[in-house]
Amino acid sequence: MQNRYSRQQLFHPIGQTGQQSLQQKHVLIIGAGALGSASAEALVRAGIGRLTLIDRDYVEWSNLQRQQLYTELDAQEKMPKVIAAKKRLQQINTEVEIHVGIMDACTETLLPLLEDVDVMVDATDNFDVRFVMNDLAQKYRIPWVYGSCVGSYGATYTVVPGKTPCLHCLLKVMPHTGMTCDTVGIISPAVQIVAAYQVAEVFKLLVGDDKALRKSYLTFDVWQNQHYEINVEKIRQGDCPSCGDKPTYPYLSYENQTKLQILCGRDAVQIRPPKPIYYSLDQLANQLRSYGEVQVNPYLLSCQADDYRIVIFQDGRVVIHGIQDIQKAKSIYYRLLG
Repeated sequence: MQNRYSRQQLFHPIGQTGQQSLQQKHVLIIGAGALGSASAEALVRAGIGRLTLIDRDYVEWSNLQRQQLYTELDAQEKMPKVIAAKKRLQQINTEVEIHVGIMDACTETLLPLLEDVDVMVDATDNFDVRFVMNDLAQKYRIPWVYGSCVGSYGATYTVVPGKTPCLHCLLKVMPHTGMTCDTVGIISPAVQIVAAYQVAEVFKLLVGDDKALRKSYLTFDVWQNQHYEINVEKIRQGDCPSCGDKPTYPYLSYENQTKLQILCGRDAVQIRPPKPIYYSLDQLANQLRSYGEVQVNPYLLSCQADDYRIVIFQDGRVVIHGIQDIQKAKSIYYRLLG
């Protein structure tokens, strides 16, 4: 495998020294959907030293159109994305150390993962997590690369603590559409373009070519053939609570209570207990069979009732599909799980 990275090393900005640097670096990708799949595969093929990949979800049929690491069998088995991703990534490159976690991204779950992380990659689908990432990045001085895509539109921006405006500064001046993949759809070229820009920025950070980093907020519409770069170098706010002169990192605070969340566009409610609850999934399957068809794998249990589907993860996190009413979700949760 001596020639594995030869073409990459011929690229002068990386070269042999840059390749050696890549092989010593640790990248954390938050989200294993479309952007996470594309970025993870590119980084593993490039020969980074260590990859940590986390995601809370499992593979569904609607993912296969754009999430390149997954197969029909993964969807049939409702395999957690990170488990399926790790299997495929290890087949691609056995030299890379790969760690995965089936978990909800929040302060408590992300903080233990940050040791020795050189860059974080945003592959999430919501701004709550991005703001947590942003505050963690600022507090622990870890660069991260924002990315989002919906329809034929995409955007990306590189945040370097102490040198660039942070996401909190940025979103004071950038418009929000409120669109999601579940409401207006998405085409795979938009995913691939955003991921390509993100991975290129990660390469620059990992080999230390800071001068080559893009200083702008980049947006495009691949269907309408539009491409914009917005200069944001001067929008950093001295009073920004995340990156200003006296930061308070507001998105890192947490109340120790059960968290309920309507999953945007998913017609589902997620319930996260304040502390992990490790169920015996086989025992729980016997308990729930009277409510509907049950499917179990080593990581989660799915029960299809008449008008909803409940998915229970090994750590006690529950997603109830088919409803968007939090009170009804709580009623189902306590009725089935006590």
